[in-house]
Amino acid sequence: MTSSSYDADSPDPEDFDTDSPVRKGPDDSESTPAEGVGLCLSGGGFRAMLFHLGVLKRLNLAGWLPRLDRVSSVSGGSITAGLLGLRWDELTFTDGVATNFDALVTDPLREFAHTKVDVPAVATGALLPFVTISDRVVGKLRRLYGDATLQDLPDRPRFVINATNLETGVLFRFSKPYLADYTIGLVRDPDVALAQAVGASAAFPPFLSPFEIDLSDATWDLGEKPVENPSPAFRSEILLSDGGVYDNMGLETVWKKYRTVLVSDAGGHMGADTDPGRDWAHGILRVLHILDSQVRSLRRSAVVKAFKSTTDPHDGFFISTVSQLDTWPKPKNRPYLPTDSTVTMELARISTRLTDTPDDQQEGLVNWGFAAADAGLLAYLDPDLPAEPLPYPDRPLA
Repeated sequence: MTSSSYDADSPDPEDFDTDSPVRKGPDDSESTPAEGVGLCLSGGGFRAMLFHLGVLKRLNLAGWLPRLDRVSSVSGGSITAGLLGLRWDELTFTDGVATNFDALVTDPLREFAHTKVDVPAVATGALLPFVTISDRVVGKLRRLYGDATLQDLPDRPRFVINATNLETGVLFRFSKPYLADYTIGLVRDPDVALAQAVGASAAFPPFLSPFEIDLSDATWDLGEKPVENPSPAFRSEILLSDGGVYDNMGLETVWKKYRTVLVSDAGGHMGADTDPGRDWAHGILRVLHILDSQVRSLRRSAVVKAFKSTTDPHDGFFISTVSQLDTWPKPKNRPYLPTDSTVTMELARISTRLTDTPDDQQEGLVNWGFAAADAGLLAYLDPDLPAEPLPYPDRPLA
C-alpha cells in the first residue's frame, strides 16, 4: 500500500528518504528543532527503571511533566515510560503537579521491581515447548500493563518505545499513531500490546534477544518513495532486540524534533576487572559491556558538547547514574545532594538485570534519580527551583 502524503502523525520525511539512509548523530545541526520538550530514558534493567522513576518524581514536583511533548525510551526506561503513558490520562494535575503520581506510577513500579523476570523467562522459554522467552517476558509485563495496547497511550505527550530491528539493523519505533522502521515502512494506529512493545524494547542480548513479533496481518504503508527493503519478508515475523543496541539513550526520536532535551542515562558503571572470565560466555558479556560503554560515552560527549555550544539550538540537561554532583555548584538549600560519589557509584554498579531488587536499593535508586534531576534542572533550566526533600529521606545519598 502507498499513500500520496504523510500527515502530522507520520514519521519525519527523512525517515523514508532513501537518498540519506545513514542516520545522523545527536550533534547534527542541519535542521532547526521546534520549541518543545523531549525526555529521553535510557536502558539499564530495573536499575534504570527505578532511577528514571526518581527523575520523573522530581520533574513532577517541579511542574515539568505537563510540559513534555515527547518521551522516548529504550529497555528498562521503556518499562517506566510505558506505565507513565498508560496512566497519563488518569493523572490529576494541580498547578502542574500530578497529586496521584505515586499511586498510579511509583507504587506499581516498586512492586514490579520485586518480580523475577529474566532468569525464569530464559529457563522456561528454553525448556518448555511452544513457549518462547519473549512470551514469558510479555507475561510478566502484563502485570503492569494488563491487556493495554499502544492505542491506550495519550496523544500528548507522544510516547515512543524504541527497539532495534535485527533484520534491517536500524531503529524500530512503537507509538500510538504508528510503528515504523524507515527502511521497510510503517503501520498506522497499531493494535499491538503495550507489553509486547516494552518487551521488545527490553530484550537485551544475549539472553532475552531476539524478540519476535508477528506483523504479517498488519497493513503496511510504504510511503511515496520505494523503501530500502521492499521484500514482504521484512514485514511479517520481525526479530527485534533491545532498543539500546541501536540508540542506547533514546535520543534518536527526540533530538531532531525539540529544542529542550532532558536526557536521563541510567547505564551502569563498567569498572576494571582482573578476572573478566576466560570462557566464551563471560567473554562475550564483557565484550558487550565494553561496546555499550564506548557507544554510550560517544553519545554522552556529543550531547554535552552540543549543550555547551553557542551555535547549537538545544538546551536541557544530561544526567546519569555516574554523574559526580559533588563537582557541580550546589546551593546551600540542597543538603541532600551527594558530597561524594561513594554511595551513588555503588548504585551505578547494581547489575543490569530484570530481577527482584531489594527495597534499600530501590529507594536509593529513586533518591539518586530525584537528586540528579533536581541538580540538572537547577543548574541548566530553573535556577530558582525550590528545594524538595528526597522521596525516601531515611536513605541518604551521602
